[in-house]
Amino acid sequence: MTFFDEMQLHPWDQVEKDLMHRTTVDVERALSSDRYGLNDMISLLSPAADPMIEEIARQAQALTRQRFGRTMGLFAPLYLSSSCTNSCVYCSFNTANPIRRVTLSSNQARSEGVYLHNQGFRHILLVSGEDRKAAGPDYLVEVVRQLRPLFDSISIEVYPMETTEYRKLAENGVDGLAVYQETYNTVRYGKVHRAGRKRDFRWRLETPERGGEAGFRRIGLGALLGLSDWRIEAVFLALHARYLMRRHWKSQLTISFPRLRPAVGSYCPPCPVTDRDFVHMLTAFRLFLPDGGLVLSTRESPLLRDHLISLGVTSMSAGSCTEPGGYTQHDGSEGQFQISDHRSPVEIAEVIRRHGYDPIWKDWDAEFVR
Repeated sequence: MTFFDEMQLHPWDQVEKDLMHRTTVDVERALSSDRYGLNDMISLLSPAADPMIEEIARQAQALTRQRFGRTMGLFAPLYLSSSCTNSCVYCSFNTANPIRRVTLSSNQARSEGVYLHNQGFRHILLVSGEDRKAAGPDYLVEVVRQLRPLFDSISIEVYPMETTEYRKLAENGVDGLAVYQETYNTVRYGKVHRAGRKRDFRWRLETPERGGEAGFRRIGLGALLGLSDWRIEAVFLALHARYLMRRHWKSQLTISFPRLRPAVGSYCPPCPVTDRDFVHMLTAFRLFLPDGGLVLSTRESPLLRDHLISLGVTSMSAGSCTEPGGYTQHDGSEGQFQISDHRSPVEIAEVIRRHGYDPIWKDWDAEFVR
């Protein structure tokens, strides 16, 4: 049995009804709970909880400080390739978009890595479009070997792989996997993924499980906010998180909150998520996952990111570029999407300090597992 099988026990329409039927009493009961279960999470995400968002945020802040102290991890994405075989309507890398495709050589990737290392980063996320010919597993291994001396933690956000391929990457120094289902709504999923291997909903959904079997230290989940109703997405994301924590408890779980941003193709999100909704979702997840990492990207505005430093986030990207070679090449290639926070890593670290938190550039060392 995989998470796909468990999902079938929770029809999308039934989850929506459950959310809509929650009352103020249900929310108050959830907020007084010592340990938040799925039923409590549904109450916290329901429309009935909207007037109580400040109390949810207050508890999230207190819980985060209790479990993580006043720290904020910093990382950066390193884009390797914009070549892709999928047709995702919301993404610049959509194979139907007439953009110039770029794939870095391993030496070019190292140059990007040296730049990020000199900025202070010791944790990076390798990202590529989903094209195994342009950026296959052997290519990724070569890139990781080039970057390993520079970074203590290397994660990947590429195409889904088999467990044996993930094991090979883990053996060569990759310790984290990020894979976002985009939307847990199977109907919407089919509409926004028009061609390519990514159309296979189940293959993608079960990817984190293969990563857990391969032994990755960190597994990251997320839903692309704006594709479907954020409340229902959040319930399924919580279900998925709970399943993985039960089955792959040796891996640390992180949740990201990527909100749709402008990209080539001018896709218009059918279910826009307001800043208030965004904060509501994130702080509810902190109560549901007291020890889970909550990740915030430069998709969000400086103002919102600054306010979220103390409300549950444990890690954020900084100084990001979303095009291959964007840190050192500056050749005008297209990024995957437009970022919103353009501040430098140094500026963001200083903002974190002004909020009374410590920016953490390194929270892991490979020597721990040798």
